[in-house]
Amino acid sequence: MKRRTLVGSIAAAAAAAAAPGTASPRRIGMSDVNRLNKRFAEIIASDHRHGGQLGIEQRAAALADEALNLQNAGSATQRVRSNLYASAAAFRSSAMWAAIDGRRYDVAKAHMREAQALAEMSGDQAIKFRIWSHAGTMYRHMGRPADALAANDVARNLHLTRRDPLFASLGLARQGAIHGTAQDRTGTRRAFEQAQDAMLRANPADYRPVWMLAFYDQAELDSLALSAHLALGDYSTAEYHAHRCLSALRPHIVRSRAITTTRLAHAQLAQGDPDAATATAM
Repeated sequence: MKRRTLVGSIAAAAAAAAAPGTASPRRIGMSDVNRLNKRFAEIIASDHRHGGQLGIEQRAAALADEALNLQNAGSATQRVRSNLYASAAAFRSSAMWAAIDGRRYDVAKAHMREAQALAEMSGDQAIKFRIWSHAGTMYRHMGRPADALAANDVARNLHLTRRDPLFASLGLARQGAIHGTAQDRTGTRRAFEQAQDAMLRANPADYRPVWMLAFYDQAELDSLALSAHLALGDYSTAEYHAHRCLSALRPHIVRSRAITTTRLAHAQLAQGDPDAATATAM
């Protein structure tokens, strides 16, 4: 997939800006950032409906480029510039997630590198958390639990997790899923106990970004526990978390409902109940 690199896009835009005879640059403001944020919410909604489709990845990558190009389209305050870098990082992290979800791991790693660079320029802790937490999930799906833990630890060590227990809870729940892949039963149990405790301490009224509000709740915690216990071969516990997840999933989480239903059928079949598994799968 042909995409401009971060350095290349900045250099090209700077050269165009330096060309003689061009009009005075316009003022870039928070209204431009807010417009991008609305598009980001649309990408998040598409992801929860459809999962890792190539079209979602391509739209998110194009919007990342659009946000980045605005940096060079006119004058702006430092606050606006930081928000534009955060928007570009957010879109690129969504492209990364769509590629992970579609098992396009080489492409996902390319999106990850660009997202990390943009997040550093933005200084936005929440988007840094999202990118490194996604990286942990990517390496878990690739069967590389040591790399998954290392990436997830970067997310968990951000000071944001000490300020907001909900971010701490998500980091711990994803750590539990990684421990399950690594066949670490004690680590899995401890991580999910801590994740549940942190979730109960979180203040629902605190401000959080749209991507966090859209998906992380008790249902997602149970979904990650389901994944961990399936990996461990603890099928009865996996089934328990599947039922809890399905009962709590919000209507817009179509992708996760399909995945959870499939995993429930797997757990039922592994317990010697093919009739229940078939009914679930159908």
